[in-house]
Amino acid sequence: MHIVSLAGGIGGARFLRGLRATEPDASITVIGNTGDDITLFGLRVCPDLDTVMYTLGGGIDEEQGWGRAKETHVVKEELAAYGVEPQWFGLGDRDFATHIVRSQMLEAGYPLSQITQALCTRWQPGVRLLPMTDDRCETHVVIEDERGKRAVHFQEWWVRLRASVPAQSFALVGADTAKPAPGVLEAVAQADVVILPPSNPVVSIGTILQVPGIRDALLPKTVVGVSPIIGGAPVRGMADACLTAIGVETTAQAVLELYGSDLIDGWLVAEEDHAVALDDVRVLAGPLLMHDRDAAAGIARTALDLALELAR
Repeated sequence: MHIVSLAGGIGGARFLRGLRATEPDASITVIGNTGDDITLFGLRVCPDLDTVMYTLGGGIDEEQGWGRAKETHVVKEELAAYGVEPQWFGLGDRDFATHIVRSQMLEAGYPLSQITQALCTRWQPGVRLLPMTDDRCETHVVIEDERGKRAVHFQEWWVRLRASVPAQSFALVGADTAKPAPGVLEAVAQADVVILPPSNPVVSIGTILQVPGIRDALLPKTVVGVSPIIGGAPVRGMADACLTAIGVETTAQAVLELYGSDLIDGWLVAEEDHAVALDDVRVLAGPLLMHDRDAAAGIARTALDLALELAR
């Protein structure tokens, strides 16, 4: 069985771990969001790709859901002592190694897709992890504060400001000329089913869908999505702030409509959202909280079973 999944960070990674556990013999290709990528201290950081790689490879900090387990922060402290900015984005010592290797390979001319494959050789995540594009695309956020109306990198808005300054709009800089990374469209074409995990629908899944060619490739496939919204609130993170910025309500119904019935064939919602409905979409209600690995595997199993049923 060939499964394709689009994924952001923590929620997507934990769902994928459940999917891999419930269908260990399947060939799973993960198309990862790179809109969050940022250059810090001269190093290229790919937060979502690394979160998927570390989570599936057994190196993630389970409590916080991102970064390395048993991490230390000596380099961060030394950089702060020198007054080096930004100090609001902290990289751990173990994590620095990944970014150093990636940056050296980029400098040597390797594309991000090949670099990601090389990094995964160490971690053995059990899936084929592809960036959405090899081209540089970065999500920027238009805000207005005491400094006036300006655009900041998504990471500054998300990490430093904690989305406390309302976003007026999002822009994926570079998307107009970007191309899907090698292997992305081929994986979609070969997929028996496509699963959208409960990642942020605006700046994770939505970002991937902005890369020219990806959404169109998905339209003829059987696609099942898992709602990231339960009872009018995001499962984790600040998806509500992102949805508000684009004029979409924070509901499972609104997110489904945002994706559209042309893309989505099946939609998993929490039991309290059982009334969600959209023409030509099969809606299934059940438990959606991934409070442990077994729960994540159960949710993934339900999503996959629904997708296989709809694909017949």
